[in-house]
Amino acid sequence: MGTSASRRFKQNVPLLWMFIPGAIFYLLFKYTPMAGLVIAFKDYNLHDGIVRSPWVGLDNFRLIFSNPLTTDIILNTLWLSLLRLVVGFPFPILLALLLNEVRKTWFKRSIQTMVFLPHFFSWVIVGGIVLTLFSQEAGSLNLLLERWFGYTHPFMYEVPSWVTIYLGSGIWKEAGFSAIIYLAALAAIDPVLYEAAAIDGASKWRQIWHITLPGVSTVVAMMLILSMGSIMEVSFDQIYILGNPVVSSISEVISTWVYQLGLQGAQFSLTTAMGLFESLVGLLLILTANQIARRMGKELW
Repeated sequence: MGTSASRRFKQNVPLLWMFIPGAIFYLLFKYTPMAGLVIAFKDYNLHDGIVRSPWVGLDNFRLIFSNPLTTDIILNTLWLSLLRLVVGFPFPILLALLLNEVRKTWFKRSIQTMVFLPHFFSWVIVGGIVLTLFSQEAGSLNLLLERWFGYTHPFMYEVPSWVTIYLGSGIWKEAGFSAIIYLAALAAIDPVLYEAAAIDGASKWRQIWHITLPGVSTVVAMMLILSMGSIMEVSFDQIYILGNPVVSSISEVISTWVYQLGLQGAQFSLTTAMGLFESLVGLLLILTANQIARRMGKELW
């Protein structure tokens, strides 16, 4: 047993060396900063620092949840996150299935490049594109509406249209990147299964339903479990760039609240308390999703 373990360790040494930079990154920038969560239980100020700032127990949490605006902010965050999950999660799977059926290599690679490229754009660029298209004052779409019908529409200033644009821009930016994960899973499916199904007379839809989807179901479950951890998170960059005071009833979320109160208002203890609450809810959702997946034999751990 010892010899076998030693041989396995030597075989995996290159992988361990590749793992070390990632481990160091998470230790330095993910786990070490967690010590700062103690601020949530203190009346923190820059002069006294983390150690000498006075303890206040759960007062910061009581102050946060006694504010009626907090409930609206949390509900907005949950609402936008659930919409993003329900509407946006299936798109990469559908895109991967469509690309998997393409037989022209040059066409498949071209489409992959086109849908993958937006992932590398910052939200400043994507937001600029969205505003160029939908702005009421000088947006391309409104210029066409005014020319053809004589009126413009406030796409960015009405809640339904703003939410639609928010979801659509997020899907356009990230669907291509997520599709690569599903394409990798599709590549692992044995082609013999498709050949046997074709010989038995199974149509393309039958092959997708009985071979392709079960073949990627484990990856889908894994991605869904990981997505559940970000239910309480809404991209600050996207909201900050696309949001405006007119739609603040839906665009005011935890990340923007933390920015305004924490960085602009220097209320570090309150925003740390909100961040801790957000993380605990995310952890609970991940554990719950994994338990549900375990009953179906698709658990992550």
